[in-house]
Amino acid sequence: MLYSFDSRAELQSSLETQTDEMLLNAVKTNCKEALDELYRRHHTTLRAVIARVLHNDQSIEDLLQEVFVEIWRLATRYSSEKGKALGWMITLTRRRSIDRLRREQAYCRVEERYQKETETMPDAWTQRRGDDDVEWADMRRVLNTIVDTLPEPQRIAIQMAFFQGLSQREISAVTGSPLGTIKTRVELGIRKIGSKLRELSGESFPFFSAA
Repeated sequence: MLYSFDSRAELQSSLETQTDEMLLNAVKTNCKEALDELYRRHHTTLRAVIARVLHNDQSIEDLLQEVFVEIWRLATRYSSEKGKALGWMITLTRRRSIDRLRREQAYCRVEERYQKETETMPDAWTQRRGDDDVEWADMRRVLNTIVDTLPEPQRIAIQMAFFQGLSQREISAVTGSPLGTIKTRVELGIRKIGSKLRELSGESFPFFSAA
């Protein structure tokens, strides 16, 4: 649906008479004013949907803005044959709210685990001495250098898995990427690290096997 009006006031007046379905179809044609009208009509309702899942005011407001960006981006997927426009927006909002909740819960679990590990960490772990420490420090520097050369998605997955101690399922929850994608990134990253280490030393490093 294309609009041609002499003034913004005329456009706004016309949009106010349109149904939600007509407005969403207008959004498909990149009519920002149609999205603004949908926001004016339904932001309170969608905020309430988010608030039933999230309980942090800042998270609620942030997600509300993200939801309308998603409506703008995904409007072409809407079809009036599948139901009312408001129902489609509510479903999208609920799904995004649940996704956000899962990510926040994953962050909390990781934070709690690190806190426990820090509190119970033996003093010897933080006061290492001797030749072993020097060798480990050298190895760590080499590994960091190699990891930094990986493509960003693989680098992030490797750092979370081996340097932060997250499981692949936790990495999936934190990053919002499918578990299968995380497994592939970790596997590819490990293979590249092992290959680079063999190039540097001419030796085999079985503990970097992707098996």
